[in-house]
Amino acid sequence: AAEANLAARVVLLANATDPDSLRVARHYAEARGVPVDNIVALPLSHAETISWTEFIATLWRPLTDELLARRWLDGVAMSSDDALGRRKIAIYQHRLAALVVCRGVPLRIDHDPARYVEHAPFTKQAEFRTNAGAVDAELSLLAQPNYPINAFVLNPLFQNDRPRQTDRDKVVLVTRLDGVTVDDALALVDRALAAERTGLLGRAYVDIANRDQEGDGWFEQVAKQLAELGFDTDVDRAPTTMPATARCDAAALYFGWYAGQVDGPWATPGFQFAPGAIALHLHSYSATTLRSPTGGWTAPFVAHGATATVGNVFEPYLRLTHHPHLLLRALARGATLAEAACYALPTLSWQQTVLGDPLYRPFAVPLAEQLKTAAQLAPRLAGYAALRQARLLDAAQRPAEADALLVAAQRDTPSLAVGLALSRRRLAAGDRDGAGNALGFAPLLKNFRPDERALARDAAQQLAATGRPARALEVWRALLASSLPAELRAAWLPDAIGVARAAGDTAQSGAWETEIRLAEPEKK
Repeated sequence: AAEANLAARVVLLANATDPDSLRVARHYAEARGVPVDNIVALPLSHAETISWTEFIATLWRPLTDELLARRWLDGVAMSSDDALGRRKIAIYQHRLAALVVCRGVPLRIDHDPARYVEHAPFTKQAEFRTNAGAVDAELSLLAQPNYPINAFVLNPLFQNDRPRQTDRDKVVLVTRLDGVTVDDALALVDRALAAERTGLLGRAYVDIANRDQEGDGWFEQVAKQLAELGFDTDVDRAPTTMPATARCDAAALYFGWYAGQVDGPWATPGFQFAPGAIALHLHSYSATTLRSPTGGWTAPFVAHGATATVGNVFEPYLRLTHHPHLLLRALARGATLAEAACYALPTLSWQQTVLGDPLYRPFAVPLAEQLKTAAQLAPRLAGYAALRQARLLDAAQRPAEADALLVAAQRDTPSLAVGLALSRRRLAAGDRDGAGNALGFAPLLKNFRPDERALARDAAQQLAATGRPARALEVWRALLASSLPAELRAAWLPDAIGVARAAGDTAQSGAWETEIRLAEPEKK
């Protein structure tokens, strides 16, 4: 009932001249049970970047008029305009649970020198002497309609665990359904609903850049939170971003920085995030455009299957970005995406956009319920719930229970990820034979999803470490027989050759050595 009430208070903003924009709005309304009358369609530019003049004339004024007329905003409109051409309005509250900006609505507003005035104390710093910003970030202040547009406005809900109603009435929660294609935008809705039925399942990945003490500290806190939540997590602390060869199976949570363009495993052709995934890469221009499958991070994440992400349309500067540890904290305690993103953001009227269903709750289903219904979960993901519970049991000094849980999970829904975890536990305990047996099924696998390739590599290496090079070689053969990207093939062939030699298969090792030799450029 509470969710239905929230849906009834969601307003959708669409571009009346863009059929795809209207399609996204209607799809969300139908999927979430939002009344169709909650769609506001305005004739807007098809450009991603517009001027302040166009923003005020075609978007801000008609939208505020419509919201006042429909009683989404409670206030009094005056007959005069402010210096920017906005109607002067006294707003005392709003009724919106969220505003959803649909694909086709402009993304950014360019800096307008003619509209620049000092906004003390913020414009004392040269980097904040701008009125460029994200459309969504400006719309978050619909309930403060005559705010100063230069620099930014402090967010009263930032890190506010007990906001007063007066604080809530100042901010409209805004997210966007957008992406490289209209199908990407539609998928954001469907993925959120599907993930809410099962709860978030998969692994977590944290990429700490060793770039800045404050920023790195945020991601260290993320890693700590993920450990407390029990997620099987890889943390990369190298100065570079995660390499393409890194493990990336069932990526349900990704938090990292700092590169200008999507790279690493997240850019590999065919890679897809786990259903419901939250992905954040902190970079100044991560959302400059939402139309490129390779530009920045925000749009590529959605194109690769992420369900929720955030980005910056212009330079925000580190402290004014979404704080990743606060975003995760809010989501983990049950907040919606819109609530969590606002909780994590220090400023409004600045550079941020949030992509995803505002009502999405990735932690709507607790881990205990996932374990009870494991038989009904997708077989390739069910094991990750067991891995998460096992980590929590280990943290509680109950390793025998963790071991028994993983054995039972592997019996009911066999998984390469669980098999690898069991094998590593056995080997760490000195049981080499048991470690090999835990991965005894791995050589039977002949096909691997793009996100499972590095997992298969780890399984092959683990089998070799247990003294079973012949079985490890079978995994390598299957992996290298697949359509591996050239970068992965070149990186992994030397390891495969070493296993082939250990297994005594000189024909195979020789064939792979010849492949490497032929791929080398001719030496002069």
